[in-house]
Amino acid sequence: MSTNIRSQSPRKAESVSVNGKNIYYEIYGEGKPLFLLHGYTQSSNSWKPYVKDYEKEYEVYLVDLAGHGKSEPFKQDLNIRSVAEDLNSLIKYLKLEKIKAIGFSFGGDVLYQLALINPTLIECMITIGAVGTWTILDFPEYLEAFTFENRTNFPWLKTSHDGDEHIKAIMDQFKNYIVKLSDKELQNIKPEVLIMIGDDDEGMSLNEVVRVKENLPNSDLWILPNVSHGAHEGETREEFIIKSKTFLSKR
Repeated sequence: MSTNIRSQSPRKAESVSVNGKNIYYEIYGEGKPLFLLHGYTQSSNSWKPYVKDYEKEYEVYLVDLAGHGKSEPFKQDLNIRSVAEDLNSLIKYLKLEKIKAIGFSFGGDVLYQLALINPTLIECMITIGAVGTWTILDFPEYLEAFTFENRTNFPWLKTSHDGDEHIKAIMDQFKNYIVKLSDKELQNIKPEVLIMIGDDDEGMSLNEVVRVKENLPNSDLWILPNVSHGAHEGETREEFIIKSKTFLSKR
């Protein structure tokens, strides 16, 4: 994970109460709204190095999804659709009728749910290491590794969240990370989707990627060779920026 966070200040930053939860967001730049959504255990900090790449063309929204970052800790069991409903309520609060979006991992799964909850909201979206269906039950080794007791192995936790209680709630809820999209639900997703996957992403089943591509009515698939889960980071970052901006500008 990149720690090279640019020191720019947001144009606006606040926590608002939606659906009985406090959700934090920041706004940068000007233009059409572009939401950048982080992965599970991360926060909006993970997208800050990318703000400079989009802020001249877009009004960039960084959101700490429910339970993460400066949003309040989980008080209920993790439910991806519920997280998407909170995001939808935030967008209604912001009085935005159309958005574009990029979601990494958890953030991508949330976007698929958001596209079903509010079918006319998203013009186009990019999902990275996410196809809207994933279950922790297939990866017991992840549950063994991602524990509160092992938190020092994941240095971004301390800089992304407000204290050990917050971190513990995130790690404890990982066991509830289960989300499933049926073929029919995929066929009802309206936005144009760029599915971005690293071919070395051990958490992604290529069979599932193919199923999603076959059922999404308006989608492109970009598989990057020799790349793992964070396919937008590291050596592929610049290529990702170029291709993402081209894709987003089509709509």
